[in-house]
Amino acid sequence: MAVGARPLVPSRLAPGGVVHGSIRRPTTRLGGFVALAKLRVVELLLMTTVPTMVLAERGWPSTWLVVVTLIGGTCAAGGANAINMVIDRDIDALMKRTQGRPLVTGLISPREAMGFAVGLEALAFAVLWRGANLLAALLALGATLFYVFIYTIWLKRTSRKNVVIGGAAGAAPVLVGWAAVTNGVAWAPAVLFLVIFLWTPPHTWALAIRHAEDYRAADVPMLPAVASMHDTTRTMIGYTVALVAVTLVLAPVADLGWIYVGTASAAGALFLWGAVDLARRPSLSRSMRLFAFSITYVTLLFGALTVDVLVRHGV
Repeated sequence: MAVGARPLVPSRLAPGGVVHGSIRRPTTRLGGFVALAKLRVVELLLMTTVPTMVLAERGWPSTWLVVVTLIGGTCAAGGANAINMVIDRDIDALMKRTQGRPLVTGLISPREAMGFAVGLEALAFAVLWRGANLLAALLALGATLFYVFIYTIWLKRTSRKNVVIGGAAGAAPVLVGWAAVTNGVAWAPAVLFLVIFLWTPPHTWALAIRHAEDYRAADVPMLPAVASMHDTTRTMIGYTVALVAVTLVLAPVADLGWIYVGTASAAGALFLWGAVDLARRPSLSRSMRLFAFSITYVTLLFGALTVDVLVRHGV
């Protein structure tokens, strides 16, 4: 533990002692393969894709194109998650919250998991190339390669900035969605990419505070496991301030109106307040509350973006 780090005691858990991220142990091989893809994480990634497509189209794009892009994105992200589990099966066995994963329990073998992952990636590339365009397919593949080689293999076990740089992979779906519609890139998706890039650290660290002991046991230098609570929350506040600023920059860049600006301002203020409150009165319950709100925040932000575009363009 870093000098000055203050572990949060179990008495500060949420009422009833409910722990987010408790062990889920698949019991069937089908369930094991589904678990490899981490579809709940994929759902969060895809939640940013459709609004970006709406912004690119300035209205509702072809429903078929939306479906194809979502299928391709799901396969790409699911394959990346499966590869991550193959590589990280040793440290997953050391962390309580991941000990139920199918590669740790032996439900699925590493070779089977890698074959499943490569198959998903090949399918993702084919679907996006055939149904959208080559640029969208290449961007999705690039995100997978970045996630596997830069984040999982290089940064995750060596740097406290692992999720900061690695967050670029999670921000890639907005580029894929924009490219699927326009077969190009522009400033608006670049700013949206930066939004998700800046959102990822406070979102991830809020959860990592709860699981800091797990990360220490596995010798993974996630910031809350190697820095004091003061330093962690101060850094979270810095990223949140930058995030809120960039969400407001998006309005003139993407020609968005009051629906988006109002929502971005209000939701951003709540996110920042949550980070400051955690810094002032650190507890596991507040960190988990901030983590939960960070997901709500993205939903509100991208939902408002979608509504703003559709209303302003009379769709």
